[in-house]
Amino acid sequence: MAVCILYRRTRATRPRFYRVEIAYNLFEEISVLREWGYAGGQGQSQVDIYGNLRDASVAADRLRNRALKRGYSRADRMLANS
Repeated sequence: MAVCILYRRTRATRPRFYRVEIAYNLFEEISVLREWGYAGGQGQSQVDIYGNLRDASVAADRLRNRALKRGYSRADRMLANS
């Protein structure tokens, strides 16, 4: 449904990614999927379930904003700078 991919690149470490996705699951609930880790590696993930789209959207926005504060950038900006 809605996907936000963020990257963080520093000179000392490998590039990292953070992905937030909002989607319906099989039980007609809204899932917020988070994935994070090193680019090219096996990352970690977590799924949170919400009863309505509004709550899921607020949670996804909060997660995205928290990642942006930690130094991640949107993927389209990273591709433009490469």
